[in-house]
Amino acid sequence: MDENKIQLFEDKKIRTAWDETAEEWYFSIVDVVEILTDQPNHQGARNYWKVLKSRLKAEGMKRLQIVTV
Repeated sequence: MDENKIQLFEDKKIRTAWDETAEEWYFSIVDVVEILTDQPNHQGARNYWKVLKSRLKAEGMKRLQIVTV
């Protein structure tokens, strides 16, 4: 199986990685944020995630994990 692939969602690229040991896919959060917030570029998504992450840390959240079934 190809360990690193590009997945498409609504014709937009999301970088992924497969962890063979844990048998889990990992997705680039910046790519997902870019799509979900309709950012015009990658830098906008990076800034959005940076601000969100710092706000979550300020509120006491130590780890953010998104799980889908």
